[in-house]
Amino acid sequence: MSNPKKILVYVDGTEESVIASQYAICLASFFGAELFALYVVNTRAIEELLKAKIFLKDEQVEYEHDMESDAQKYLNHVDKLATKKGLTVSTQSRKGNIHKEIIDAIKNHDIDLLVLGELSRIKSRRDELYDEREHAMRSVPCSVLIVKDEDKVWDMYDSLA
Repeated sequence: MSNPKKILVYVDGTEESVIASQYAICLASFFGAELFALYVVNTRAIEELLKAKIFLKDEQVEYEHDMESDAQKYLNHVDKLATKKGLTVSTQSRKGNIHKEIIDAIKNHDIDLLVLGELSRIKSRRDELYDEREHAMRSVPCSVLIVKDEDKVWDMYDSLA
């Protein structure tokens, strides 16, 4: 595999995705690669909550709006992390099914490497079937890097000029 020219980090608001973003920033700096950050508002999950009558329609709209605000907040955070290290990042928020939106972004931007935060421990077979990040990891047409070891990533990010 040659050096990645385009790197996509998936951001979902978890600490693991922030750590993955820092690692992706380090990789982009090291390889001189373009960096993209994607946040997906999981409308599939919202629709399931509505169908299960956990939400009323009005609550669904409000919750989706809150999730869109969260998306912008986390993408802005990644942008600030990149800017601190002299890099630019193209950020995008999408709505829909997480793994499908990740695959579309990879195809649309001709991404070489997808960077994900550490996957949560699978507690049941159902969790394994419904983990959208894991589904994406298995379905994307590019290499995938799973970021672990938060302390080492912080050290690497902090040492980046």
